[in-house]
Amino acid sequence: MTTPPTGPDQVPAEHVIKAIPVRHYGRWVAAVAVVALLAALIAAFAGAKIQWSITGDYLFKPEMIKGAGNTLLISVASMALGLILGVLAAVMRLSHNPVTSTVAWGYIWLFRGTPVLVQLLIWWNLALVFPTMFGTSTNEIITPFMAAFLGLGINEGAYMAEIVRAGIQSVDEGQTEAAHALGISRTKTMWRIVLPQAMRVIVPPTGNEFINMLKTSSLAYVVTYPELVTKAKDVYTSNLAVMELLFVTCFWYLVLTTIFSIGQYYLERHYAKGSTRNLPPTPLQKIKANLFSLGRAK
Repeated sequence: MTTPPTGPDQVPAEHVIKAIPVRHYGRWVAAVAVVALLAALIAAFAGAKIQWSITGDYLFKPEMIKGAGNTLLISVASMALGLILGVLAAVMRLSHNPVTSTVAWGYIWLFRGTPVLVQLLIWWNLALVFPTMFGTSTNEIITPFMAAFLGLGINEGAYMAEIVRAGIQSVDEGQTEAAHALGISRTKTMWRIVLPQAMRVIVPPTGNEFINMLKTSSLAYVVTYPELVTKAKDVYTSNLAVMELLFVTCFWYLVLTTIFSIGQYYLERHYAKGSTRNLPPTPLQKIKANLFSLGRAK
């Protein structure tokens, strides 16, 4: 026996489908486990023999802010040099001229094959090979900033060359052939057609390289460049608060990394317009989606 409809537009009660949300118990278990681990980690650090008040006192001290500024300066300058050298080396490597191709290959091989720390020390001691340059003492030209700039930038150029080469080769050859058929020169084809399309492949690893450069710049302490770690070392050598000052450096590295990671994300999102109809969600949209997902799991 069926229950008759109670109204002309109403569905019989036995035909109404009651949707039951899928239970994601695993998500709750994983969330609780992660929170418990984080709490244990925080408790361990809170109970350690670390004077957190010193860390707080030095977070915004002028010397630490200056060290962070120097770290940012040498990272941006070296990355710019690396980008220029990387693009040039990649174009040379793909050239049909065997001389330029071989020179580019040799540059990449040499600087990727030797430690960046050694390269920095070689630039710092360049006066042993060239006592004077342009009529001036080499020691006056190769300042701590210049040694760090050349060491980090030229080393980065070798890595960027491979990234740019991979990006260029990811562009369909038909694009180049079509440009040549229209009478566009090889140079214009490269700069106006191929490279803009290759950016979609080049940007993500380049952003990763820049984040890596922020941290690698700490090696500049060997040439006495006053970056963040050097400044921290100067302070903890006098007050012996080693861990406290190292946490200060971590704070500033995280701040810089976060800022540039956000910039990288939006740059990738910009270049994704040419390959996808739906752009990736912004961080805020991701957070909202995750919150709604947890809400549905109830």
